[in-house]
Formats: sequence, C-alpha cells, structure tokens
Amino acid sequence: MRGFLKFLTYFYNPYLLTRQGATQILLMDEQGGRDDVEPHVDRMIDKSFVKSLVDQWLEDKEYFLTDLTISPDDRIVVEIDHEEGVWIEDCVELSRFIESQLDRDREDFELEVGSAGIGQPFKVLRQYEIHQGERVEVLTTAGKKLQGVLSNVTPEGFTLTIEEKVREEGQKRPKLVSRDLALTFEEVKWTKYLIDFK
Repeated sequence: MRGFLKFLTYFYNPYLLTRQGATQILLMDEQGGRDDVEPHVDRMIDKSFVKSLVDQWLEDKEYFLTDLTISPDDRIVVEIDHEEGVWIEDCVELSRFIESQLDRDREDFELEVGSAGIGQPFKVLRQYEIHQGERVEVLTTAGKKLQGVLSNVTPEGFTLTIEEKVREEGQKRPKLVSRDLALTFEEVKWTKYLIDFK
C-alpha cells in the first residue's frame, strides 16, 4: 500500500562493547610486556558513503532523496519521495541494500528508511516541482502564513496564487480576488503541502 510509512531496522553488534569515549588497547611487546597504550575511538559512519549508496539505488528510478542524517551514535535516517507516493516495499528494499554495504562487525547502527512525510516542510526543489498546481501553506521569514496554489517553480523561487477579499469601489460587500505572489526561497521559512479535510 502507498502511504507515508517508515520501515525501521535496528542492528546490534555485541562486539562493540562501549561508546563511552576511547577504549584503551594494550599493545604487548615480544616479551609479553606492556609496550604502549593507544586510544581506539569509534568513528561515525561516513555520510558521503551512505549517500553514494542511496544514489546508486536511486539510479533508473523515479524516487529522489529528500534528506539524509547520521547522528553521533550512528542512527541513519534516509527519507525519499516520489511524485505518486512511496511504496513501503521500496523502503524495505533500499534499507536492505544499504545494510548489505555496511559492515556490522565494525559499526553498530540503527537504520530508518521512509518517506518524506505528509505535512512536513519541503526540503528539496524536486518536492516543489511535483506539487505544482496543488495547494500549499507557506510561512515567510517575516512570520506571515499564506495559503494558495503553487506554480512557476524555479531554482530561485516560485509563485503562490492566493485569494483575498477585496471591496471594489461602489460595492457593499467584498469579493474574493485571486492574486499572484512571487516569492524567492530567501523569503520563505518553510512550505508544506496543504492537507484539506473538507
């Protein structure tokens, strides 16, 4: 089924005993005595490597990456999106592909692969592009909330068609009038797909 579902897999490596700072490793000389002490520090999984794995899986697919984060304790979160929604089966496939390329004997990691999430702010230009013609909510950097139809998306910004009540001269009651607002991304704090339950 389609939907904004998340697939979560957690991997535990019993060979990694601690993440509390450095672990002291004793190096013994030929006589069996202590030669030196060197710290061994767990390193974070390389974000660029994980991104290359995601990019490899995305080849020849209509999915696109919206976000990738890796926390200091190696919690990997991958978000993907698609014009027609995200299949949970594809999230499972991507998760297994990433897992197969990571060494669980070296890294203790948690992996979460899911959709960008309905009602969440857009993070990449492609999200703006696929939602053209649809109603969105925008919060400007000036703190003003706007609702309207998204169009004319470019790398610099977009157009938002809003409706305003305007009282024309000689008329007793105001009427709704459509107006196009040109916004740059520098003027926008966030944009979300507008969920209408009416």
